[in-house]
Amino acid sequence: MKILSAEFVVSNQHVDACPKHQKPEYAFIGRSNVGKSSLINCLTQRKALAKTSSTPGKTLLINHFLINKDWYLVDLPGYGFAKRSKREQEKLARIISQYVEQRQELTCLFVLIDSRIPPQPIDINFIRKAGEAGVPLTIVFTKADGVKRGEREAHISQFLRELQKDWEQLPPHFVTSSTKRLGTEALLDYIQTINQQIKTA
Repeated sequence: MKILSAEFVVSNQHVDACPKHQKPEYAFIGRSNVGKSSLINCLTQRKALAKTSSTPGKTLLINHFLINKDWYLVDLPGYGFAKRSKREQEKLARIISQYVEQRQELTCLFVLIDSRIPPQPIDINFIRKAGEAGVPLTIVFTKADGVKRGEREAHISQFLRELQKDWEQLPPHFVTSSTKRLGTEALLDYIQTINQQIKTA
C-alpha cells in the first residue's frame, strides 16, 4: 500500500471525544523512546506528521490522522511516562487505558517494542493486560538497525517466549527500522489486507 495522503484530524485527552466513524482505526503505542513517532513518519513518508523529540514521552494526547481518506492512524501517548510527576503518570495511564479498552472503532493496536534490548516487564505486562481485555493487537519490534542481527533475534525470541507463558497463540509480529525502512512495506501491506477483509466482510 502506498500512502498518498495523511491528514491530521484532532488531538484530545478523552476517548469519548475521539472521532465517530465507520473506517478502520489502527493505533500505535509503546514505551517512551521506543521510536513510535519515527515509525509513524516513516510509514506515512512525512517528516513531521508525528512529533519527534530527543526527550522521551512527548506525546501527551490521542492524535488522529486520516490516511488515504480510507482509514485512521492513531498516535497514542507512550507508557512508562519518562520523567513525570505521579499526577501526570496517573493522567496518562487513564488516557491510555480508556482508549485501549473502550474504543470500539479500534481495529488493531500496534504495540512497539525496542528490539535492541532484552524483554522488559513493563512491555510484557502491557501486552498481557491488553490481551486479557480482548484487544486485537500486533507487536512491532523497532530500531532493528541499532543492534547486531544475532543479538536482535535473540531479544525477539526471548520476548516471544515470555509471551508464550500467557498466550496460546501469539499475536502477529513485525521487525522494523525507521532509518533503513525495514519492515515498513510489510506493515502497510498487513494493514491493507485487514482493510480489504473488512470491506468484503
